[in-house]
Amino acid sequence: MVAARITVNGKEAPISPAAPHTTVLDFLRERGLTGTKEGCAEGECGACSVLVARPGVNKPTDWVAVNACLVPVAALDGQEVITSEGLATAGEPGTPPTLHPVQEEMAVRGGSQCGYCTPGFVCSMAAEYYRPDRCAHTDPADGTDPEHGPNGFDLHALSGNLCRCTGYRPIRDAAFAVGEPTDDDPLARRREQAPPAPTATEYAQDGRVFVRKGTLAETLRLLRERPDAVVVAGSTDWGVEVNIRARRADCVVAVDRLPELRELRVGPESIDIGAALTLTEIERRLQGGVPLLAELFPQFASRLIRNGATLGGNLGTGSPIGDSPPVLLALEASVVLADADGEREVPLADYFTGYRQSVRRPGELIRTVRIPLPLSPVVAFHKIAKRRFDDISSVAVAFALDIEDGIVRKARIGLGGVAATPIRALATEAALEGRPWAQETAEAAALVLKTEGTPMSDHRASADYRSAMLGQSLLKLHARTTEAVSS
Repeated sequence: MVAARITVNGKEAPISPAAPHTTVLDFLRERGLTGTKEGCAEGECGACSVLVARPGVNKPTDWVAVNACLVPVAALDGQEVITSEGLATAGEPGTPPTLHPVQEEMAVRGGSQCGYCTPGFVCSMAAEYYRPDRCAHTDPADGTDPEHGPNGFDLHALSGNLCRCTGYRPIRDAAFAVGEPTDDDPLARRREQAPPAPTATEYAQDGRVFVRKGTLAETLRLLRERPDAVVVAGSTDWGVEVNIRARRADCVVAVDRLPELRELRVGPESIDIGAALTLTEIERRLQGGVPLLAELFPQFASRLIRNGATLGGNLGTGSPIGDSPPVLLALEASVVLADADGEREVPLADYFTGYRQSVRRPGELIRTVRIPLPLSPVVAFHKIAKRRFDDISSVAVAFALDIEDGIVRKARIGLGGVAATPIRALATEAALEGRPWAQETAEAAALVLKTEGTPMSDHRASADYRSAMLGQSLLKLHARTTEAVSS
């Protein structure tokens, strides 16, 4: 097998002798690329942002920003990475390099003070700068949409980057000032060629191994042999365990590039979403085709995290405060589980069995998330957290209602953060179905919703607050749908 290698700023480098758990951040810094910084080691601050060449949605290649502090460098075997140092264009010998347009705008508009966060901002900004359809969505600079610039720049691209001294206005000004990439921009031209193909990897050091097989069948056979293996896709959860809790695994198996887990099919009866597609890929491929997911995506962590996180990973961890399970419960989704013997389909309502526990057996993977059609027309996702973006839910509530002639014909409500597992609000659904979608019905059902689950008090919220937010979320949904109908 070919030795594991990574291309950084156009130059190949062997991954050895890095340990299998070594992050891209540590790998880069050990090689003198110290523009990439560690701020939090949890994927929350964005100081470590770098660009990775990935399969594109509108072009063969997209430049995708990811948190280098979370991704094992072995996961990028055969891949291309650009750091903040690699954005500038080298000049003639003896002359300084020419700044990249996003670096230039950050400098002239005062977007940097201490500079610690600046390289990460620059890389995240560059990913949005190179988004192929960005300039196709330009809007008049009338101030009506503060999160999108007249150049089509989406500030959500920077939602995972934090700054504590410059202030965000000059950074926003820089983002809204960048133009289109020029025809001779090498990174823009690179988008027209396919990204590196996934590489089968078996990287071992010091008795530990990182493995990426070429096919799903090979992966499932390996998991049967190694039931102790840790399965990773975007590493947005496992990377935190490695950094903060010093977790190590004898065997890590990557599934993020398996073709069988990266399919998205829209059929007459269901939408099948591959478990290893990133949330960003799902969002851009569906283009709002599942409105409840469209409400979820901007509230799920940050763009940096969504560029790596997957539905399979979010469900696989079994966390009771994951944001996707309530939405998928409301959509009546199921999961297709695969092992070396075959596949089985399990309704998500039956998937969770306890705190971070599920019916998934050792050796099984989530292959597909299946959403049945047709979709309910009245939907909402309410995330109650301390910050608008890039935060963990105190409570998450997802609604999917069918309302015909003013009567609630079907109600599906998913809840997160109020029990040991994500749950369906079955009693509230029963209190709504068959009744008029009226204020009296909403108020009565809101009282029922307040009693759902077994909320607890912790540092994010008290049990009473969580219960109160459940009831308020239903009243909010009714008020908004009533306003929409009356207008």
